[in-house]
Amino acid sequence: MNLAEILQADTIVSDLAASDRWQVIDELIDCLVAAGKIKLEHRDAVVAVVRKRETSMSTGIGFGIGIPHASTDLIDDVVGAFGRSRKGIQFDALDNQPVTLVMLFLVPQGQFQKHLHTLADIAKLLHRKEFRQALEQAPDASTMYGIIRNNATEKPPRPV
Repeated sequence: MNLAEILQADTIVSDLAASDRWQVIDELIDCLVAAGKIKLEHRDAVVAVVRKRETSMSTGIGFGIGIPHASTDLIDDVVGAFGRSRKGIQFDALDNQPVTLVMLFLVPQGQFQKHLHTLADIAKLLHRKEFRQALEQAPDASTMYGIIRNNATEKPPRPV
C-alpha cells in the first residue's frame, strides 16, 4: 500500500503539539480514533503496542523523519496518520537530529509482507528531499494530502 492509500486529509496533523516521540504517538493515534480508523475502546492497547515497538528501537530514521509502526489484531486493514512538527521533536533518531515529519502506521497482525512493503514504500518516498520540503512548506493538512497523493502514485523514472 502506498501513502496515499493509507492517509486522508483528516488523518494528517499539520501542526503537531507534541514535544517528544511518546506524545507524537499519542497525538497521531488520537487522530486515528477521531477519524474512525481505530475504535475508542482500543486506543490504549494500540498506544501500548506502538510504544513497545518504539522502545525496542527508535523509528527515527534520519533526515527529520520518524516512522513509528506496529502490528495489531485490533484493526482489519492498514491505517495511518501523518504529522508535521514545525519546531522539531526529539525522537532518538539515527542521526540525532530532531524529527519534523512523522508517519505512524499500523498493520493487521500476521501480515508481515504487507508491513515490510508499506514501511519500504513510506521510507523511500520520505527520503526524497523535494517531497519532504514540499510537505514542510505546505500551509495545511489538505495541501499536504494533495502533495502526498500526487507523489505517492508517481512511478519513479526507470533507469536507462
